[in-house]
Amino acid sequence: MTILSAEREIERLLSLHPKGFDLSLDRITRLLDQLGNPHRKLPPVIHVAGTNGKGSATAFARAALEAAGRIVHVHTSPHLVNWHERYRIGEEGGGRLVEDAVLADAVARVAAANGGEPITVFEILTAVMFVLFSEDPADAAIVEVGLGGRFDATNVIERPAASLIMPISLDHEAYLGDRVELIAAEKAGIIKRGCPVVIGQQEFDAAREMLVDTAERLDCPVLIYGEDFLAFEENGRMIYQDNDGLFDLPLPRLAGRHQIANAAAAIAAVKAAGFPVSLRTAEAAMEKVVWPGRLQRLPPGPLADLAPEGAEVWLDGGHNPGAGEAIAEALAGEEDRSPRPLFLIAGMINTKDQTGYFRAFEGMARHVYTVPVEASDAGVPNAELAARAMEAGLSAEPVHSVANALKLLRDTLDRGRDGTEPPPRILICGSLYLIGSVLAENGTPPR
Repeated sequence: MTILSAEREIERLLSLHPKGFDLSLDRITRLLDQLGNPHRKLPPVIHVAGTNGKGSATAFARAALEAAGRIVHVHTSPHLVNWHERYRIGEEGGGRLVEDAVLADAVARVAAANGGEPITVFEILTAVMFVLFSEDPADAAIVEVGLGGRFDATNVIERPAASLIMPISLDHEAYLGDRVELIAAEKAGIIKRGCPVVIGQQEFDAAREMLVDTAERLDCPVLIYGEDFLAFEENGRMIYQDNDGLFDLPLPRLAGRHQIANAAAAIAAVKAAGFPVSLRTAEAAMEKVVWPGRLQRLPPGPLADLAPEGAEVWLDGGHNPGAGEAIAEALAGEEDRSPRPLFLIAGMINTKDQTGYFRAFEGMARHVYTVPVEASDAGVPNAELAARAMEAGLSAEPVHSVANALKLLRDTLDRGRDGTEPPPRILICGSLYLIGSVLAENGTPPR
C-alpha cells in the first residue's frame, strides 16, 4: 500500500493546475457540491478579511476561544514552511496542526472529486479545509480569506457567526483595484445579510465608509473600532473598552503597538459571534497568543548562530506599505526601550510596492542588505531591490543570502566595535516566503 504524503499530493496538483488566483466562486461551488457541501457542516465561523492584521486577529481570536475551553478549528494562509500550517484542528486543551496522513488523504479525496476539471490549487486546498473541519466536531472555526473576499474561495460560507474585516490598504492591486475603496469593496464581499460585522481599525476613511455602508445596506449588526469598541496602552497595560464595559489587560504577547488594535478587533469579533469573553479569558489570550513570522524573535538555531554576538534578530513577513509602517512603529518602540542600531535584511516579490515598504524605515535603518527570495518565482532580484531601498532614502547593498548578510554584519561590526555601541537589532523582512525559508534553514518551523 502506498503511503500518502501531503507534500507529494500537493506538489502533484501544482504540476497539474495553474498557480496563483483566478477569482471566482463557480469552480469551488461545483467541487463542494461533489463533496456533499462540507462548508454547510461547520461549527459557527468567524470569517476574517483585510489587508493587514488578518493572521494576528485570527491568532488572538483562537487564543481567546481556547482560553475559554472552546474547541477551535483555524484556517490561515499562506503557510511559512509546511502546508500543514494552514489547517489547525481543534482539540480540548488547544488545537494541533493537521497530521500528514490526514491531510494527504483529504487532498487526495478532494482531487478525486474534482475529476480533473479546471481549478486552482488554492481552491482545492480551500475545499480540503472545509472537508477537514466538517469531519471533526468543534465549537468554532476561524477562517482567514486567501485574497480579497468577494470571490475568494472561502466566501462560500453562507451565514458566518461574524465577519471581521481588518485594516485595509493597497495590496494585490492587479486583482483588487488601485484605490482603497475598491479594495474595501472586495473585502466587504464577505459580509452576509443580517450577519454580525466587526470592522477593525482603519487608516483610510474611504475604506471604513465602504465597509460601514455595505454592512448597513445588508442590515447587519455592525461594530466599528473607535466607535463601538477600542483599545489603548496605559501604564504598560492594554485597556479594552466596548458597550459592555472595560477590561484592564496585560499587553499582548505579540510585539508592536498595532497588536493592541488587532487584539481588540478579535475580542469584539469573538463576542459578536456569540461567545462570551470574560476578563480571565481575555487576560489568558493576551499572554498565550502565538503567531509565527510576525515580529517574531528568531529562535536559537544554525542561522541565528551566525548573527553578531548579543544581536536581536527579528522576523516579519509584512510586505506592503501599511505593514512597513506598523513594523517601523513597533521597532521605534523597541528603540525607545533599548536603543540599538537597526539593520534590515530584506527580500520581496515583484507584486509589492517595494519602495513604499522601505520608505517607512527612512531615518531608522542604518543599512539594508537585500537578498533573493528563492522560494518564489516572483522574487525581485537582490540588486533591483537594493535600488528600490535607495529610492526610499536608505543605504543598501545586495548580498547572496540571509546567512551571507548575517556573516557580513558580524564581521563588519566586530571589526568596527569600540565597546560603546550596543549589539545590533536586525530585522529580516519583506516576504512571508523569505521568513518561511529562514525558519526552515534555522530548523525552527511553526508547530
